[in-house]
Amino acid sequence: MADTRLIHGRYRLLDPIGRGGMGEVWRARDESLGRRVAVKLLKPLAPSREESFTRVLRERFRREARVAAALQHRGVTVVHDFGEYGGGLYLVMELLDGRNLRQLLDDNKQQPLPVPDLVDIAEQISDALAYTHQQGIVHRDLKPANIMRLADGTVKICDFGIARLAADIGFTARLTGTGVAMGTPHYMSPEQIAGEEVDHRSDLYSLGCVLYEISTGAPPFDHDDAWAVLVGHRDTPPRPPSEHRAELPGFLDRAVLDLLAKSPDQRPDDARELGRRLAAGRAALRPLTDPVPLPPRRAPRLPSWTEGMTTGHKATRALTPATPPDPTAGLTGKWTTASVGPRRLSPEPGPREADRQAPSPEVLAALNSRHNAGLSLGRLGRWAEAGEVHRAVAAERAHVLGPDHPDTLASRCEVAFTLSRTGRAADALREFGEVADGRARALGPDHPETLDARQETAYVLGRLGRPLEAHQVYTAVLAARERVQGPDHPDTLRCRHNLAFNLSRLGRLEDSCRMAQEVAAARTRVLGAGHPDTLVTQYEVAYALGQLGRWVEALAAYREVAAGRAAALGPDHPDTLAARYEVGISLGRLGRSPEALALYRDLVEDRLRTGGPDDPETLRARHGLGVNLGRLARWEEALREAREVCAARERVLGPDHPDTLISRREIAVGLGWLGRWSEALGVYRRVAESRERVLGADHPATLASRNDEAHCLEQLGRGREATDLYRRVAALRRRGADRP
Repeated sequence: MADTRLIHGRYRLLDPIGRGGMGEVWRARDESLGRRVAVKLLKPLAPSREESFTRVLRERFRREARVAAALQHRGVTVVHDFGEYGGGLYLVMELLDGRNLRQLLDDNKQQPLPVPDLVDIAEQISDALAYTHQQGIVHRDLKPANIMRLADGTVKICDFGIARLAADIGFTARLTGTGVAMGTPHYMSPEQIAGEEVDHRSDLYSLGCVLYEISTGAPPFDHDDAWAVLVGHRDTPPRPPSEHRAELPGFLDRAVLDLLAKSPDQRPDDARELGRRLAAGRAALRPLTDPVPLPPRRAPRLPSWTEGMTTGHKATRALTPATPPDPTAGLTGKWTTASVGPRRLSPEPGPREADRQAPSPEVLAALNSRHNAGLSLGRLGRWAEAGEVHRAVAAERAHVLGPDHPDTLASRCEVAFTLSRTGRAADALREFGEVADGRARALGPDHPETLDARQETAYVLGRLGRPLEAHQVYTAVLAARERVQGPDHPDTLRCRHNLAFNLSRLGRLEDSCRMAQEVAAARTRVLGAGHPDTLVTQYEVAYALGQLGRWVEALAAYREVAAGRAAALGPDHPDTLAARYEVGISLGRLGRSPEALALYRDLVEDRLRTGGPDDPETLRARHGLGVNLGRLARWEEALREAREVCAARERVLGPDHPDTLISRREIAVGLGWLGRWSEALGVYRRVAESRERVLGADHPATLASRNDEAHCLEQLGRGREATDLYRRVAALRRRGADRP
C-alpha cells in the first residue's frame, strides 16, 4: 500500500504502526481537520461470501462502530469515523502516544511491572470497564496488546466491538476439530471456551489474566499448546501471583485470584466493586501518619524514568505527591456536580487530634479517587477544574485526617500547582509556602516532600521576577538535598538544574553555563546520555552558550540535543522539534541563513503535520522562516510571510500577545527594507502603543519599539520629531534604571 494513499479524499495514510490477524493499523492525517489519527484497515471480505452475508456484515460493522464511537471516557480509545474502502472496512481512531502492555512487558524483557504501576493500571482499567459495562458493552477480547499506557500515565482500552466483528468476519482462529472460537487463548474466560453466552464478568476474568501477567511476567496458564491453555482456564486453579513474586500486596493477590474464579458468580459483581477494593487496598498500604523522614535513596538507572520526567528547558515541577498519581474514578460521579467555590483551606476549629476518629477505608478510597481525578484533569490541561477538585478534597482531608496530614498537604500542593498554571503566581507562592511549613511540622524540615514544596516556592519566586529570593531558596534546598538524598539523586540534580537556570536570570551567565554543564555531566553519568532529563540540561547549556555569544558551541550543543531527543522521544516529539528550532536560531546567528532557511522549511512541514496550521509552534517556525528570507534579502517573500503569520497569531493568541507584536514588527522591518517608510511608521507606532499599554511606558521592549519609531521618522526626513522621541526614550530609560 502506497504511503500517499488517500481514503475518501480525507484520510492520508502515512506509515503502518501495527499489523495483526484482522488487518493493519496506520498512522494517518485527517486532511479535513489537520490532525493526526490512527486508521485500522480490516482485511477485505472474502469474495466467496454470499452477498446477503456481506450485506448483513456491513450493517453489523456500522452498528458496532457507532457503539464504539458513542463511548466517551478517558479510559477508552476515541473512535472518530468508520466506513468501507477498497473492499474492506476501516475505523478512524485517536492516535495514541504510548505503549501497550505487551510492548511494556517486552521492553522490560518479560519482567513484571513495578507494584505502584500495577495498582495504577488495574484501577484505571477497572474504571473504564465499569463505564463500558454500564453502557451494556462487553469487550470480549481484553489482552495486553489491547491496553495502552500513554506517556502521561493514562491507560486506555482499545478495540471495543472489534472482537465480535472478528468472529463474524471469520478472522478468529479456531482450535482444530473443536469449533471453539479461540479469541486469544491466554486471556479467555471458561464460559467463552465453552461457547456459552458471556456477560461483563467474562471481561473481568480476562482482566485477571492480564493483571496476573503484568504482575508476574507470565499469564496464569503459560503453555505452548493452545488446548492445554484452554484446559487450564477451564479446570485448573491458578497459583497465587504472590508465589511467583513475594512483594505483591495481599489485596492485589486476592483481587487477581477472585477475578480468575471459574464460575462467573464467584467473581466480583462488577468492575466498580473491583475498583473500590483496589483503591481501599492501596489506601491501607500507607499509614495515616508518617512523621519519620524517608531514608536517603540512591538513584536507580531505570529506562522507565523516561516516562513523566521534565522535558522543557526551563525549571519545571518537581513535586512528588504523597499519594501516587493514580487516576481511578470516572469524572462523571456525583461529586463533580457539586459547586465548589474558591475558599481558604485553613480548617475551622474542630475536634482535638486525639479525639479525631479514624476515617473508614471507604472514605479514604473515595478521597483518593477524587484526588487522582483532579490529577487527570490537570494532565488534560483543565487546570481550573483540577484546582476546584483539589480544593474540595483538601478541605475534606483536613477535616477527616487533620490539616498537617501528608495527604491533606498533597492536595494543597496540587491546589498551589493549579494556581501557578492558571497565572495566579502570587497565590501559588503563598499556598506552596504553607504546604512547606506543614510538611516541615509533620515530616521534618529535610523530608523530600518538604523540600519539594520549598523548591516549588523558589520556582514561583523566579516567575514573579524575584530571582534573588529564588536563588536563596534554591541554594538552601540544594544543600539539604545533597545532605539527605545525596549529590547524584535525581531530585538533587533537578534542583541544581533549576538553580543554574535561575543564575541566568540574575545575569550570572558564566556561572549558569558552568553549573548547567556540571549537571549535564552528572545526569549523563546517573541517568544516561539519552535520558530526557539529561537532554533538558544539555539544552540549558546550549541556551547559556548562546546568551554568552558562543554560537558555534551553542549550535553543536543544540544539534546534539536534537539528535538525542529524536532517538529517545521520536522525531516528531514537541521537544525534538523545539531543539531543531534552536538549531535554526543558531545558524541564523552565525550568518548561515541558507542552512537556516532549509531547516525552517522542513520544520514548518513537520509542525503542520503534528500540530496543524494554527498551532503556536507552527507559527513560530514560520516566523523563523520569514526572518531568514529577510536575511537573504528576499523581502517581498519575507513581508508576505510576516503578514500571514501576524494575522494567524492575532486570531489565535490575540492582538497584544508578545508573539503577535514580534510578527507585526517584522512586517514593519520588511516595509522599511522595501523603502515603504510611511507604512512602516504606522506599524512601528502600533507595536509601541500596544507594548506601552500592556507593559508600561518604560519597559525595555516598549522603549525598543519607540526607538524603531524614531529611526523610521529619521528615514522620512522628520529629524526634529525623531530627536524629540530619542530624548523621551533616554529619559524613560534613566527613570527605569534609577527605580529601586
